[in-house]
Amino acid sequence: MPFLVKLGLSAAVLLVAAIAFWFQDSIGQSGPKYAILFLAPFMIAAMWIFPEVTRKDRRPEQGRGSQGKELD
Repeated sequence: MPFLVKLGLSAAVLLVAAIAFWFQDSIGQSGPKYAILFLAPFMIAAMWIFPEVTRKDRRPEQGRGSQGKELD
């Protein structure tokens, strides 16, 4: 994922987490408030630490079997 996309997504997660934290605090719920306080930095750190999954094409060439012989 490009750097600017990760940076923008990190900022969006922080903004939404701050709004959700404020909202949960304003209605008096402390449990979900602390869950947000833990999960937002965890999601951001996981996005920056763990690499993006890429897949390699493992199929053989078109028209050939797994042994490299022509298929009928």
